[in-house]
Amino acid sequence: MAKATTNAYLPKSLVAPQLTHPVFSAAAALGGKISATTVRMPITNVLNDGDYSGRIYVGSKKVEIDVLLDTGSSTLAVDGHFYDPTKDSAAKLTRIGQEVSYQDRSRWVGGIVLTDITVNSAHPLVLPKVHTAVAYHATEEMFGKSHGGILGLAYTRLNDAYAMPGPTIPPHYTYNQIQKGHRTYIEPYFSQLEAAGLVANKFAFYTLRSMVNKTTAKPASDPLNNGFLILGGGEEQTDLYEGAFQVARVVHDTYYNVNLKSVAVGKTAPVPVLPPTKASSDPSNAMVDSGTNGIYLNAPIFKEVLARFKSLGFEDEIHAGYLPMSKLKLADWPVLTFVLEGALGDDVTLEVTPQTYWQTNAPKAGHATLVFYTGDSQSILGLPLMNNYFTVFDRSVNKGLGVVSFARLKP
Repeated sequence: MAKATTNAYLPKSLVAPQLTHPVFSAAAALGGKISATTVRMPITNVLNDGDYSGRIYVGSKKVEIDVLLDTGSSTLAVDGHFYDPTKDSAAKLTRIGQEVSYQDRSRWVGGIVLTDITVNSAHPLVLPKVHTAVAYHATEEMFGKSHGGILGLAYTRLNDAYAMPGPTIPPHYTYNQIQKGHRTYIEPYFSQLEAAGLVANKFAFYTLRSMVNKTTAKPASDPLNNGFLILGGGEEQTDLYEGAFQVARVVHDTYYNVNLKSVAVGKTAPVPVLPPTKASSDPSNAMVDSGTNGIYLNAPIFKEVLARFKSLGFEDEIHAGYLPMSKLKLADWPVLTFVLEGALGDDVTLEVTPQTYWQTNAPKAGHATLVFYTGDSQSILGLPLMNNYFTVFDRSVNKGLGVVSFARLKP
């Protein structure tokens, strides 16, 4: 969610394959493995103010937990108010504790148990002995309105934990005490799922919004507020996208770090994006993050992009950031174009339409919110970019770093 936080690389000698059909796999193109087992998980943005959550079932009693789905973190954590491991016959207590904080300043403290995690109630996919954090202290905004938790989908580097002198359930260790434990790392849920051979080492998102559409009295039933997480696949879901995939290179195994080369506002001159400085310690200048419901550009790039909007006559609306839709003529607004370094030879050119960088009918009907912001040194390409594309995170290639592939959503 970037809710959380060094260099193998993709050989530049790779030659783009000749694609004869729009349905192709980055794994096949780059020599990775393909699995026939996939799980299509329904997801919704209603429970977490625009961020997407999906349902998992925890432990022997299959307690229903709606977890925020975040490619910007790696921990599986569930709210201890809704799941009690002492009443779970499948749970094994451990001496491992975790404390995790995120860029939105939400945080939690908890203990790790090993227990069963089930997805897909119709045809259950069960993984036993999953490292699951039970959060016993959390900020109020951490788990939103859901019976909640968070499922991080990034890499092991982000899933640090601390070995303690005794069991971490029942809760008795404080934040400071946990920090004094012996630091270690634990395998994230999706890494364990793939290592068990249950799914291929990839997943995909189909999303349409980055804020909740408030045009109906029951937002949860609005198709615009719902989507899918595909575990173990992506390219075979041909009813969700059309055309060929563009494949972006991932350059580091912390977040899904990519190299952003330029940003263009309509037909104005593109704003070039420089590599990260050594002083920043960032492994790349951008990341793709399902847990961020905006696009954040670092300050120099954001300043130049704002100047392009100003030259087109949109300064007042951009600075307002929130206004009645009656004053917003989206048909007149420019498309934003992001160019990323490609994994198969060509650059990846992605368009973000006004309908996604302006979220209409949000946070209330008849109004629109701009979800385009200035950020830290590393730009975050969040849901507004993904809302334009079926997005596949394929970790089976590129020496485990993976690639991120984009194909146009079907209308």
